Amino acid sequence: MSIDWNAYPCEDFYDELLAAPGQGRPALAGLLKDLESLGSDELVARQEAANVSIKEMGITFTVYSEEGGAIDRTWPFDIIPRIIPQSEWDRVDAGLRQRVRALNLFIDDLYHDQKIIKDGVFPAEVLAKSVNFRPQCVGVDPPLGIWAHICGSDLVRDGDGTLYVLEDNLRVPSGVSYMLENRLVTKRVFPELFEHYAPLPVDDYPSQLFDTLAALSPRPADYPAVVVLTPGIYNSAYFEHAYLAQQMGCELVEGRDLFVDDDDCVYMRTVDGAARVDVVYRRVDDLFLDPEAFLPESTLGVPGLLRAWKAGNVALANAPGAGVADDKVVYAFVPEIIRYYLDEDAIIPNVPTYRCMEPEALAYTLENMETLVVKPANESGGYGMLVGPASTKAEREIFAELIKKDPRNYISQPALKLSTVPTVIGRKLEPRHVDLRPFILSADRQQVTMGGLTRVAMRKGSLVVNSSQGGGSKDTWILPEQPEAN
Repeated sequence: MSIDWNAYPCEDFYDELLAAPGQGRPALAGLLKDLESLGSDELVARQEAANVSIKEMGITFTVYSEEGGAIDRTWPFDIIPRIIPQSEWDRVDAGLRQRVRALNLFIDDLYHDQKIIKDGVFPAEVLAKSVNFRPQCVGVDPPLGIWAHICGSDLVRDGDGTLYVLEDNLRVPSGVSYMLENRLVTKRVFPELFEHYAPLPVDDYPSQLFDTLAALSPRPADYPAVVVLTPGIYNSAYFEHAYLAQQMGCELVEGRDLFVDDDDCVYMRTVDGAARVDVVYRRVDDLFLDPEAFLPESTLGVPGLLRAWKAGNVALANAPGAGVADDKVVYAFVPEIIRYYLDEDAIIPNVPTYRCMEPEALAYTLENMETLVVKPANESGGYGMLVGPASTKAEREIFAELIKKDPRNYISQPALKLSTVPTVIGRKLEPRHVDLRPFILSADRQQVTMGGLTRVAMRKGSLVVNSSQGGGSKDTWILPEQPEAN
């Protein structure tokens, strides 16, 4: 059965591959012809082969049930890649670097002089009600002045083709292992397309991550002792923790594997005795990181870890307290933050955002909830928000009361018409909405992944791309040159 691109519905949304039914975007018409020449039967067969490969490779993610249990599921993956020309990506790369530079300066300022507040650019009340500001970190100078060493910023494209930053993830951003595995699976199922189009590589990320972490080491060494700290096998991102540790050649440890000695240094328990640790890539949330400094009942962390970090004897990535910028209300101030610290306009714009703490924005939000997406400051994974166009009157009334009770905790945004990419659904190709999470590494230098994790809302019409709510993913190709149609 052949593929009829003229029947592919892309009139209502910006499609990443097609400009109109039957018409590929500039320089991508060749890819349309290549996919068409395979035919839908062959595409379905290759999708099934990809599903088998994912099972064989053990690529999973964990979903938590309402009853409190955890279920391991095979990673949902679609074989049709999302393609971005390098000419566009160069601008995205510059915008992400700019954004993370400014955010690191912002975080450092908040834990020191708070000049941005004194100068009236950032409201003191936003910081006062921040659930991720850690007083324990005030006055600390992390290595190189960097707090967020690994950042995952989510990008979305609106119906007119404009690319926006939707949010920033600066605590323990996840998903990069799936970006890497997606590329491996795509190479298996589309070797001829991959060879012909030659997307820019992503497989050097583990070495880039290790170099980033090694640059933070408090001790000069050719090969610093770096460990990946995981909450354990029941964490939803455990696959990624184990994968990155293995790819970097580092030890994967839990809190019980480490201890802080009287010299305020961190050690790992080994069969040969205690071994000094220089850098901890922690995938444990702040509050569980050190029972001495945060939650006393935590069994996931390491007693004294914050003390060792403050003494400069170990580096922590990301630094505790970096999550103060991982707040959707802080997100709404990022353009001002960039302008304040860098004296530049943001290269990549924010989604137009209404800060409910401001009276006019509050009134507008309450009057237009049917057309807006309302988000609380610190929820993630697509939870806790109201998607106005898909909501009921009762849901909007409940949200209105929540907003009026605590306006600082909410922002609202127009419901964007997220871009789509052709996706194998059953035995045909249908458009599905996507976002993109690139990863930015910061230490002695900055590096941005060539693309990132494209997440797909697999349910028809859904805008929720999170895997915990039925989303899947695609490989992301950054094309170094515009291939001509065959």
